[in-house]
Amino acid sequence: MSATQAAVTHFLPLAADTFDKNKVTPGVLGFLVFAALAVGVWALMKSMNRHMGRVDFDETPATASAPAAATPDKS
Repeated sequence: MSATQAAVTHFLPLAADTFDKNKVTPGVLGFLVFAALAVGVWALMKSMNRHMGRVDFDETPATASAPAAATPDKS
């Protein structure tokens, strides 16, 4: 057993005495995970906006021959 593991197991019973089983919160680790997800979503949205700004889309009007092409063949 390493020294750090022995130190952690030594203080574990002290933490068990003060732990309130009716109140469980995510704590610092939960906040860090949530913050990392928020930063990741922000970066993805920024990247998406940059890529959508580069799109050059010119819609051409529908021609009169388009409905004729949609009719079924009579063969």
